[in-house]
Amino acid sequence: MVFAVVALATQARAVDEGEISETAAAVQSYLDSLAAQQKISGVVVVAKNGNIIASKAAGIANRTTKEPITLETRFNLGSMNKMFTAVAIAQLAQEGRLSFEDTVGKHLTDYPNKEVAEKVTIHHLLTHTSGLASYWGDEFNQKRETLLNVRDHLPLIVKQGPSFTPGEKFYYSNTGFMLLGAIIEKVSGENYYDYVQRNIYDRAGMSETGYYDGKQWAPKLAVGYTKPRDGGEKEIDNNGMREVRGGPAGGGFSNAGDMLKFHAALRENVLLDAQHTKLVTTGKVDSGEPIGKYAYGFGTSDSTGKQIVGHNGGGPGIAANFDMFPENNYTAIIFMNRDRLMMPVIFKLRELIPAP
Repeated sequence: MVFAVVALATQARAVDEGEISETAAAVQSYLDSLAAQQKISGVVVVAKNGNIIASKAAGIANRTTKEPITLETRFNLGSMNKMFTAVAIAQLAQEGRLSFEDTVGKHLTDYPNKEVAEKVTIHHLLTHTSGLASYWGDEFNQKRETLLNVRDHLPLIVKQGPSFTPGEKFYYSNTGFMLLGAIIEKVSGENYYDYVQRNIYDRAGMSETGYYDGKQWAPKLAVGYTKPRDGGEKEIDNNGMREVRGGPAGGGFSNAGDMLKFHAALRENVLLDAQHTKLVTTGKVDSGEPIGKYAYGFGTSDSTGKQIVGHNGGGPGIAANFDMFPENNYTAIIFMNRDRLMMPVIFKLRELIPAP
């Protein structure tokens, strides 16, 4: 009986290794073809159980310094930072310091917009069902360089009320996640950036992840490039368009290696216990394709017959995507520093990664 069990285990391992080898070859061939066609300006990585099986780095990270993109290059995350904010909220819930059903006003007791304070819950903010929109606009553009902390954004936010009854439907909201950052600060007693550094990045070993300084350029950091808003054809850098520092709603930076560590920390319950990890990554509201359902700071989809959990990020010169395949522990990470290159790659990788 023992020999039979060992034989079956050996056979299963051989099948698994064969699947990984076949997947690795197919993905690498695809990535090589993209690079040959100059359709990658960034990094693409596919991993199994945290081990990279296929990858490609191509393009220029900084056109001024001519620094090439490598697998270690750090990229703007766009809205992928929302995952970190959601995990931080769930940590505080796990500790009993807040509830997902708490209203904004329970923690931000002096929040001036009473409709938001009394009717919008943390659950609504996490699932983009608050009815709030985005703080981006003319006032944001005018004050952009002074928006370096969560509190700096609040004057842009407090004027907003829900555009529909909270909980009624999904409507993507950067304002909602900035409010979550304010709640994290109030409940923890720490600056948002310090809390996330200590409780997420440090615990997961994510040494290459952080936020822009605003004064000096971080090493190994890609500049984003985009077409100018006036319709010109020559690409320009996005330094005057992105968040100056980044924060709860997005705009920090990381690299592929650190995002693999983030997946491992979730998978191994380093950041949250099993119950709360499942809670934040289980879809709760319909948000439409390609997301499918939105959980707490994570998008979920099973449209390809495979369960996918993660988030993307985008903006002028910013294209990022993070897909976790929890049923068989694959990870697909895409970072680009140019517009309009990412979406075909997302869908092709989802096709090439095998079903469990």
